[in-house]
Amino acid sequence: MTEDTSSTFDAFRHAEALLAQRRPLDALAALGPVLEAEPNARSVQVLAGRAYLASAQLRRAEATFRRVLELDPTDHYAMFALGKALQRQSRLTEALTQLRLAVAMSPLPEYQEALGEINARIAVERSK
Repeated sequence: MTEDTSSTFDAFRHAEALLAQRRPLDALAALGPVLEAEPNARSVQVLAGRAYLASAQLRRAEATFRRVLELDPTDHYAMFALGKALQRQSRLTEALTQLRLAVAMSPLPEYQEALGEINARIAVERSK
């Protein structure tokens, strides 16, 4: 491992740790150089998207998870997270599509719960 690769890896791990400590803005700051060095690395984009979502930078989260899906159209987590970003922007129909895809690809309880929430919100809005 070269020194540049090692420092990039260390910065990525540091950003992961900061996000785990619920410090998404600090995680994004630590991740900045990694994003520059590895703009097409799916794992880097996912971590940035998670930090954007956690810091309520919803449009940035949306754009980042869309980028992840460009890099890997089969990434069910990116579909789920994109759905959550859209949901938080009250774009329920778009969120529904992403969450349905995520559940179809991987029926994890967290995904199913999010899909149920969207379906319920849409039903309530239609009944008004």
